[in-house]
Amino acid sequence: MPRKSVAPTKLFVLDTNVLMHDPTSLYRFEEHDVYVPIATLEELDMHKKGMTEVSRNARQASRFIDEIVSKLDSIEEGVPLAAHSHNAATGRLFLQTEAISGDIPMNLPTSKVDNQILGVVLFLSRHHPKRQVILVSKDINMRIKARALGLPAEDYFNDKVLEDTDLLYAGLRELPADFWDTHGKGMESWQANGHTYYRVKGPLISTFLPNEFVYQEGPNPLYAKVLKVEGKQAELVTVRDFSHQKNNVWGITARNREQNFALNVLMDPEIDFVTLLGQAGTGKTLLTLASALAQVLDKKIYTEIIMTRVTVPVGEDIGFLPGTEEEKMTPWMGALEDNLDVLNKSDDEGGDWGRAATQDLIRSRIKVKSLNFMRGRTFLNKFLIIDEAQNLTPK
Repeated sequence: MPRKSVAPTKLFVLDTNVLMHDPTSLYRFEEHDVYVPIATLEELDMHKKGMTEVSRNARQASRFIDEIVSKLDSIEEGVPLAAHSHNAATGRLFLQTEAISGDIPMNLPTSKVDNQILGVVLFLSRHHPKRQVILVSKDINMRIKARALGLPAEDYFNDKVLEDTDLLYAGLRELPADFWDTHGKGMESWQANGHTYYRVKGPLISTFLPNEFVYQEGPNPLYAKVLKVEGKQAELVTVRDFSHQKNNVWGITARNREQNFALNVLMDPEIDFVTLLGQAGTGKTLLTLASALAQVLDKKIYTEIIMTRVTVPVGEDIGFLPGTEEEKMTPWMGALEDNLDVLNKSDDEGGDWGRAATQDLIRSRIKVKSLNFMRGRTFLNKFLIIDEAQNLTPK
């Protein structure tokens, strides 16, 4: 039997801004090798002082490199990264150990650090013609210059936020029409607490994820959640129908399949973290707030609701705002006010006086906090809502 050919590993040359963006980038290239030029180390040293995130990352990157190379007498052959990354990276780290002149064009002065790094990439490409040498940089102009010299260059994508929502995990999937034919053999089924449970086996089970919703339309529709996956079998449980008025959540009922699934996870106290993704006006904040009120005021699972969001203005900043932390956050909480109005109107019992009393009760259990002061906080028995979370940075 012929041996399967193994693709040659690549050599990635790191620009300084990659390490200052993510110090752990040294361990993010899997089986490929990483090369750090002297110019990159010099720039790390220049940016190490200060209390900014860039300075902290520069110091951490230097510590990582020192930890990797400190116990070796010779680093010319490269240092294995596996032991320092719990086998996440199986390549080697190379440091520049000699002066390199890449013969870059005369119009690119060698006094500039970026051009020195380009010279290193050019030198490595010529001395390793059978190996792909790639520059990794967060600097657009650096990548443009590299390509102008005929050198491969890439952005650092490892911790980049996905922009195409189609690539994100959807949280639900439609089962094929022949699902029960291929997965029904040896199926176990039972009922408990108003839900029907199924234990099934089949080829799709390995792709199921816990808390993922599955559905099948037709004369006998199925709307279920993956409770757990154990080896080659999965346990499914039918979901609660929140589209029916008798199951309303603080007066709100689901208008479609996706909203019904969202309410099922929001109302499940066993699920600690829920993310909702959808277009504007699809009810993300309304459903979350209704679920929070139901679990704080009706079921008394949590003691209060904490609402926050990132203070990112659309236009020019309006400057400093007066008042307490909560008063400063009021202009940013328009969505909260709008949704509270909807939820308060859904309570028709008791007339105007009853609605006013309900509104006072609701507001006494909702605390508005600034996300800027969240780091280090510990919230016990609270329902935390982060609105417009897409405006958060990766760190």
